[in-house]
Amino acid sequence: MSPLVFNSPDTPIGNITVQMYAVKHASFVPKSWHVFLSSIIITWFGALTVCFGNKLMPKLNGIGIVFILGGVFITIVVLAAMPGSGGRPPHAPSSFVWTEWQLSGLGYPSGFVFVAGMLNGAFAVGTPDCVTHLAEEIPRPGINVPKAIAFQMVIGFFSGFFYLIALMYSINDYEALFAAPFPVAEIYYQATGSAAGEIGLLFLLFVTIILTVFGVYITCGRVLWTLARDGATPFPAHIGKIDKRLGMPFISTILCASLVTVLLCIYVGSTTAFNAFVGSFILMSTSSYTAAILPNLLTKRKNIIYGPFHMRGALGFVMNAIGCAYMIVWFVIYCFPYALPTTASSINYACLIWGGLTVFVVVWWFVGAKNYRGPQTVGGIHSKAEEVKTVEEIRAGGRQASAV
Repeated sequence: MSPLVFNSPDTPIGNITVQMYAVKHASFVPKSWHVFLSSIIITWFGALTVCFGNKLMPKLNGIGIVFILGGVFITIVVLAAMPGSGGRPPHAPSSFVWTEWQLSGLGYPSGFVFVAGMLNGAFAVGTPDCVTHLAEEIPRPGINVPKAIAFQMVIGFFSGFFYLIALMYSINDYEALFAAPFPVAEIYYQATGSAAGEIGLLFLLFVTIILTVFGVYITCGRVLWTLARDGATPFPAHIGKIDKRLGMPFISTILCASLVTVLLCIYVGSTTAFNAFVGSFILMSTSSYTAAILPNLLTKRKNIIYGPFHMRGALGFVMNAIGCAYMIVWFVIYCFPYALPTTASSINYACLIWGGLTVFVVVWWFVGAKNYRGPQTVGGIHSKAEEVKTVEEIRAGGRQASAV
């Protein structure tokens, strides 16, 4: 299997629009400010749509699921059918996809390149991450949130696995991928042999990104609002407000879009600094999981009220221990630079961002978060007793209405 990272997760979202334009304009040289402007338009379009189209979000998310799965299916079919037809170069041999190891040229041993390449899979942590942030607004979260995570992971695994296989078989010029600013676009071109086919497949990816941006702002706006409501952010009285007219946390969502804008400004000045901020996502998100799982493990799993999905006995201890060990080991691996030898501009600064933010959070906890109250439920049933009680209340209400 090739160690090449086809599309770096820390690439700004506007990069795909720039590449779509560049396909038809051979003399066009992409600049960082091109990507900046495209990303600004996309991020504010997503944020404002979430703010002013709040009632449309459930339908839009439903349409998005259908489109994303349909787009993945269409892309796989095209990548599987186009190579070798109409005089185009054939598919890559199976040995290239499954057994051969391509020289990485990154200065690391092949084994380490394989391990470091697993970073792409680690970004799947965003899948359960999103739905868990919306747990307060989901009916019966103890049951429905684990189900949602399971469905997401299963669908994501199979769709992503077959998509990656199709990508690998479409490669007929491996070296060209290293020179391409957007490797996925180069693979699409090698598969279709035409600019029109490349743009068509990139457009499916572009629409998928737009739909994903909506979900991101639904999630991050509500997360920030929840933290402010519970007293864990500066200016909680303002950030923790719900706009009654729009029916959503308007201020927190706009603040999230503003923070994204600041990060995009950093991209214009220094791609190294931007990549450090965005690349630290894995370190920070998995740290939050470790901070929840490890104390529970060290206290012998006695201080949490478990829901219906609970690994009892030794199995629970073993899975918790494996999860913590896995994350702690990969914390170190993800802090390595992209390639050796490294310079000040190519070194991986994610560890610095990770450590600095951790220090800031600890200081804020003792200085400004003294009034933190912890999560509060706003609905949903959490136990069988509550379910029975709620049903009885509904029946009682129905009898009273009939009597009247």
